[in-house]
Amino acid sequence: MTTNLDFIEECERHLKGKFAQTDDIAYHNQVKVLSAFRNNRIAVRHFVGTTGYGYGDEGRDTLGKLYADVFNAEAGIVSPHLLSGTHSLSVALFGLLKSGDTLFCLSGMPYDTIRPVILGENIGSLKDMGVNFVCCDLDKNGKMNFSEIREKFSENVKVVYIQRSRGYELRDAFSCEEIGKACEFVRSLGFKGCIFVDNCYGEFVEKIEPTDVGADLCVGSLIKNAGGGLAPTGGYIVGKSEYIEAIGRRLTAPSIGLEVGSYAFGYQYFYQGLFMAPHTVAQALKGSLLIGYAMSKLGFINYPSIDKMPYDITRCIEFDDSDKMQNFIREVQYASPIDSFVCCEAWDMPGYDDKIIMAAGTFVSGASIELSADGPVKPPYVAYFQGGLTYEHCRYALERILSKLR
Repeated sequence: MTTNLDFIEECERHLKGKFAQTDDIAYHNQVKVLSAFRNNRIAVRHFVGTTGYGYGDEGRDTLGKLYADVFNAEAGIVSPHLLSGTHSLSVALFGLLKSGDTLFCLSGMPYDTIRPVILGENIGSLKDMGVNFVCCDLDKNGKMNFSEIREKFSENVKVVYIQRSRGYELRDAFSCEEIGKACEFVRSLGFKGCIFVDNCYGEFVEKIEPTDVGADLCVGSLIKNAGGGLAPTGGYIVGKSEYIEAIGRRLTAPSIGLEVGSYAFGYQYFYQGLFMAPHTVAQALKGSLLIGYAMSKLGFINYPSIDKMPYDITRCIEFDDSDKMQNFIREVQYASPIDSFVCCEAWDMPGYDDKIIMAAGTFVSGASIELSADGPVKPPYVAYFQGGLTYEHCRYALERILSKLR
């Protein structure tokens, strides 16, 4: 049998073409980000924090404009007060919907932590507020089902919702091309409202974003792709001005909207993280490709399959065995720079229906742009692998994983 390092080098030789393609995407996106920095005349003064109400906070306001420029949108909210991807999505949905409106999801049931936001009972959910929810199942290939979308669509739909990444489902992430076709289809049905994309894990994976292909809003987390591994917290919402203004009134208060909001610690890492994001995402993608190819060679089913380029930074690997799945995740923790001595155990994590085992030995707590892995401990025992600030870190983690699985 070849050594683990020999095996990894063999995998890398097979991946040269996909690595080159990843570098090309990263360069395109780096130029796009740099152009936005120049267009918005970013200067040192934008890094300075404010206190109290935050009136005239130039760093905050310009950060929103910068993100809007990068995402080809009219306006943006970028705030450390958006606590996570789920919180960003929740604030945006509550800003757009009112009693009697319908939220229409095209991409199957949303991710675990957003389901109670939509469907929870007696917790202040959208359902409690009188918002209706209609969900279209994906077809047998894990794609949006246009026949069912046509059948279930109604004039009461106020917001069309698309989740780009897979969550804890066994499917590929959606490409921007697929999202664009879905946008075009619902417009052909006469829809004139907001097309809303949960873009978590998908930023800078392609040369375009959902707002380039017909989405009215994109929402995501700064401790995933867009923060480049440097943003310590926060989320972003970009899109059409009318929707951003409505969401801003929900983020703060209807009387003040986006005129207030201070952050005393300053904004350098939010700006610098966006600058780093195209390169950092490329590192994570290369790590995902390497892990995927290696696990496939060992006989494990991968999503996406190794003949495809990924459309987000997550990869799911099916084990059909609880011990193998949990050992895979534990090796990611042992290979981490932080808390490498910790043995991960499954627990009742807030917002999830099943026990979750999670490896996240990260500098920013829970940052899934950093090397991490998790999954619900239930059949078919799937590990969800994501992130990696450096390709070398992903490679080292694979060495440890192979020592357990080969």
